Amino acid sequence: MGIVTFLTFINEGFVPLTDKNLQNLLIIDIFLLLVFFGLIFKNFYRFYYTGKKNKKGSQTNLKYISVFSLFTVIPSLIVAIFSLFIFNFGVQNYFDKQITKAVNNSFDVAKNYLDESKQNVLSDVILMSVGLNRVSNLYYSNPSRFKNVMRSEKILRRIDDVYLIDSLGNILMSDVRDITDEFIIPSDENYDEVLEGKPVFISNSLENKTTVMTKLTSLVDTYLYISRNIDPEILRYLNETEEAVSFYYSVENSQTGIKVTFAIIYIIVVTLLLFLSTSIAITFASRLTKPIINLIGASDSISKGALDVKVPDLETDEEFRQLNKNFNSMIERLKEQQNRLLITERYEAWETVARKLAHEIKNPLTPIQLSIDSLREKYKNKLNDQGKQFEKYLETINRQIKDIEKLVNEFSNFARMPRPILKKISMVNLIKRSLEFVKMTSKNSIRLEVKSDDVFINADEDQLNRVFINLIKNSEEAFEEITKKNPKFKGNIDIEINSNKDYIVCRLSDNGPGITDARKAMTPYFTTKKMGTGLGLPIVSKIINEHSGNFSIKNNLKGKGILITISIPKFHA
Repeated sequence: MGIVTFLTFINEGFVPLTDKNLQNLLIIDIFLLLVFFGLIFKNFYRFYYTGKKNKKGSQTNLKYISVFSLFTVIPSLIVAIFSLFIFNFGVQNYFDKQITKAVNNSFDVAKNYLDESKQNVLSDVILMSVGLNRVSNLYYSNPSRFKNVMRSEKILRRIDDVYLIDSLGNILMSDVRDITDEFIIPSDENYDEVLEGKPVFISNSLENKTTVMTKLTSLVDTYLYISRNIDPEILRYLNETEEAVSFYYSVENSQTGIKVTFAIIYIIVVTLLLFLSTSIAITFASRLTKPIINLIGASDSISKGALDVKVPDLETDEEFRQLNKNFNSMIERLKEQQNRLLITERYEAWETVARKLAHEIKNPLTPIQLSIDSLREKYKNKLNDQGKQFEKYLETINRQIKDIEKLVNEFSNFARMPRPILKKISMVNLIKRSLEFVKMTSKNSIRLEVKSDDVFINADEDQLNRVFINLIKNSEEAFEEITKKNPKFKGNIDIEINSNKDYIVCRLSDNGPGITDARKAMTPYFTTKKMGTGLGLPIVSKIINEHSGNFSIKNNLKGKGILITISIPKFHA
């Protein structure tokens, strides 16, 4: 709009230069300025409102935006003042008297050259008419020779086209350079002027020719009509000079408007730059401070004990992305350590309970067993008809005591689990050893897939062997429940060994019934089996935890069954 306004001021645009058009253009320019300022205000308001709503990082945002805006406004103002001064000075010099004189002289020189060329043609037609009048007798007696004389005069005078015409415009004789050129018939006014005894310029001749006509006095109703082509470069130069002079004076008449227009255009440009710099500042500040704000928020949550928080992954600089990644990794490690500590504390508490419970239960079992033996010896022969019934009762009590002893022994084993003795072992060989033991009695399909060559870990082989035997047996016991309802059922157990940067990962999945509540299943003494003690998975979890590993159990997303994931740290010498 600034360019359109400027071109309109100098009357060189597609919008006609009128007061109404000029007024409308200026109104549109002012409206655009207001729009720019409105956008700038909107950006600042949005930043202020966001900063007020979330105070974290708002001071940094404000600092960056202020610096960006300041470094845009100050240079822009300095350049604006300097440019306006230079422009005003340049415009004034542009209309200096010497320049005006040079412009006018340039046009006069071109015009005078053209006039001089025309005067030369006028002299040539007079001299040529004198020569032809002298040999006018040949016109009738020897036309061919007369034409040769006419051609000689044409060459001598450097004329391009020569015609002999009558008063009706008929061509009596001619010698032209290009026969395709159009012949312009003189007007009646031209004939009248020639009859007054002086040569005249043909008023309606072509622009690129200088055409003159005169009367041949020695011949009846015969006129000499000659033309000389004007040099195209002279015509071009004359047209360009005329346009330049016209443009110069139109600019001179509009110099005040041009200055005003230039000022408006510059204000638009400066405002646009201010708007862009503000937008860039806000975008840059947000891009720079948002990761910092996220880190501050995450660190606040961590300080309050919430380790489930994570710094979101943003499209930002590589350094910030690496910082976020390291921070999230640190949080995950803290959470793992916290979980491991909680698990350790929980198992220590359960061990204490188990030891006390085993001790308290085991103490009265021996007197009860001795009492049963005494009762059997004392009353076995005295009870005749009820002896068998009495013996049955004693056997029932004895069997329940055995179950209690078994349970107490499980408690004792759980409480007395030794610390693992870590050494370098192969996870593949360990699982193969467990599978060899299980496959001797298993009727199900067990498949092992190894996806990594680096499978060495720091572990206690006997304890981990117990872990995998326990897990595989759990799956097979679950298969037995399904087989009772569906004899055609075929159980499948898939074991996959893989590795990442720090861990060897083992995934065990089956197609059994799955698990109802994974969280409760990890609680000691919780079981859904009739004869279960509820210590199988807790023992597995405890062993993995003491190996600084991770253990998780959940339902398989691909279908029925469970998915168990065990991660053990790699071997490090």
